[in-house]
Amino acid sequence: MKNEQIRDFTRRLSQCNKGEMIVIIYDIYFAYAKDAKEAYQEGSHDYFKHSIHKAQDVLTQLMGDLDFAYPLAKNLYALYLYARNSLSTALYKNNLDPLLEAERIMLRLYDSFREAARSDTSGPIMSNTQQVYAGMTYGPKSLNENYMENQARGFFA
Repeated sequence: MKNEQIRDFTRRLSQCNKGEMIVIIYDIYFAYAKDAKEAYQEGSHDYFKHSIHKAQDVLTQLMGDLDFAYPLAKNLYALYLYARNSLSTALYKNNLDPLLEAERIMLRLYDSFREAARSDTSGPIMSNTQQVYAGMTYGPKSLNENYMENQARGFFA
């Protein structure tokens, strides 16, 4: 994953609410899956392996965040586990088909979570973060974002 993508995910996470957070985590998964596909096509087995492991880490995080008080969590757990195992299969068979199968599953779940996030009107999860204002200035090739600093960031003691 490129540094620009990491900065974008960091910015989005600092401004998101609960519903948007799951969508961002899925976006991170898809970024690693895309990296894995590109590495495979370029013949870079080490980066393919690295990207697959990072995608598996995202799935492990999603599995760990499930609340089993809800019956749906058991179904999601099974789907995440299947996707994670498919990624393992992609690694040891050195084949993209299992990766594509996992991606199909995750895309269907992603669409559902994205739709649910649209109805989430809760406030941002993080407080005392930088405010981001986009569209105030433009660079030669991109939109610039301005960060407005708060007086004090972090924890208050």
